[in-house]
Amino acid sequence: MSRSDSSGVESPSDRLSSRTSTYTRRENRLASLSKIDDDSASKDYKKLYEDALAENEKLKSRLNDSKQELTKIRSQLDRVTQRQDRISERSTVFESEKREKEALEKKVSDMEEELKTLPALARLQALRRGNAHLLVENKAMLRTLACLTQTASLPETEDL
Repeated sequence: MSRSDSSGVESPSDRLSSRTSTYTRRENRLASLSKIDDDSASKDYKKLYEDALAENEKLKSRLNDSKQELTKIRSQLDRVTQRQDRISERSTVFESEKREKEALEKKVSDMEEELKTLPALARLQALRRGNAHLLVENKAMLRTLACLTQTASLPETEDL
């Protein structure tokens, strides 16, 4: 319904009904506001704020504890990693030392074999020197025999 009729003038009954509806709306608004006030009084925002602050402090404390634990675990991980690196370096050094030791052991065994064959080699060389000496003597004897044979085969003309 309109507040004014088509003539633009309000009738007294319209004014009364409009006031009543205005009062009713105002009363309804005030009632709802008082209801909100009752709800807010029952909620106690200060208590909720303090609870939220306490919860935030607990969470901050847990976060700091977690950060400290993370730092501690990282340092432990670094130490373990360094230890692993040192162990792997030692194992590579150990492997190279092991290979060197095996090479030296092989060289020693080869030298021992050589020493075992050395007396045989020395005897062989002595025999070769003896053979060479005997060959020289044999040739000298053959020359001497050849000379003696030549002198023996000459006719004895002088005796005649």
